[in-house]
Amino acid sequence: MSDEFYRIKRLPPYVIAEVNAMRAAARAAGEDIIDLGMGNPDLPPPPHVLEKLCEVAMKPDAHGYSQSKGIPGLRRAQANYYGRRFGVDVDPETEVVVTMGSKEGLASLATAITAPGDVVLAPNPSYPIHTFGFIIAGATIRSVPTTPNEEYWASLDRAMAFTVPRPSILVVNYPSNPTAETVDLAFYERLVAWAKANQVWVLSDLAYSELYFDGQPTRSILEVPGAKDVAIEFTSLSKTYSMAGWRMGFAVGNKKLIAAMTRVKSYLDYGAFTPIQAAACAALNGPQDIVERNRQLYHKRRDVMVEAFGRAGWDIPAPKASMFAWAPLPPALKHLGSLEFSKQLLTHAKVAVAPGVGYGEDGEGYVRIAMVENEQRLRQAARNVKRYLQSMGVNTPAQASNG
Repeated sequence: MSDEFYRIKRLPPYVIAEVNAMRAAARAAGEDIIDLGMGNPDLPPPPHVLEKLCEVAMKPDAHGYSQSKGIPGLRRAQANYYGRRFGVDVDPETEVVVTMGSKEGLASLATAITAPGDVVLAPNPSYPIHTFGFIIAGATIRSVPTTPNEEYWASLDRAMAFTVPRPSILVVNYPSNPTAETVDLAFYERLVAWAKANQVWVLSDLAYSELYFDGQPTRSILEVPGAKDVAIEFTSLSKTYSMAGWRMGFAVGNKKLIAAMTRVKSYLDYGAFTPIQAAACAALNGPQDIVERNRQLYHKRRDVMVEAFGRAGWDIPAPKASMFAWAPLPPALKHLGSLEFSKQLLTHAKVAVAPGVGYGEDGEGYVRIAMVENEQRLRQAARNVKRYLQSMGVNTPAQASNG
């Protein structure tokens, strides 16, 4: 009997788990670790959402199996969100399915539409589910860059010209996790035209739709006329309403893809707990001031982090969106590599970050910093980082000016 199962053999070690294990051990030993590693919101959901959860949970008939594709009211609420936010008409019956967070949605769709040997184009670096959801389903991944410049388009064309069999699916994720890069509507217009010309399905992960800064709202691929012919888009309530542990997300778009995914899900699950779905309706339909408040809060954290870490001697580009910064390793420590640097930061500065190589080999040389601690803790993290950099012989701005 083989000890190695086929699908498990196809999965590499989860690099980020190594740093997570070190962080857990340090905390268990009583150390105060400032955790900027996982994108786990530190804020509570809005009070009216919690009230709705409790109210529906008290009903005796709310505890049976739910609908796998989501209760009708929640699918309508999501369709209304697309109309309100993006000006896109969506049919809640045939173009929306509720998912257990966007992660489960991507994995279910991968199971539904890929056969062993299919080639999927996925960004590198990328959030792990964008590749491993398809690897688990038996597909082969061909990487394309995450940065949406001309090289991106050239690599798409190379992939179509030289890959056998021809790729059938492309995954895009903007604002990107981990790089926080964004795109405009012109990018999506070009992408839809390219997908139609090459007969490729486009899967857009828009989990950070509402965490944008500097007054530049994120765009949806579904805003492009005819996008629904080739595209499906995933959104999530995790970050927008601080409901990460509730596992509430959506897939919206192409009817054929929605139907395939709905069918697979009907075999795999009975849908999210009904009171959670009812509370998700309250989030989408109720007052939206929480969304703007969260956005402002992350914006302020971003500015504090960039400024404080810069003064500590680590220059970090300000992200345009998302709850992450994609930070190049300080030049003097680049030789360590992202995994070793992350381990040293945890050990010597008591700050946890995610090593860039955990998001693909093109993530080497970077770490992902999640803005999930308050401003005071971010400043404390910067002070700790400064001490560590000085101990490694890195000149910080204060030293440089004294020298």
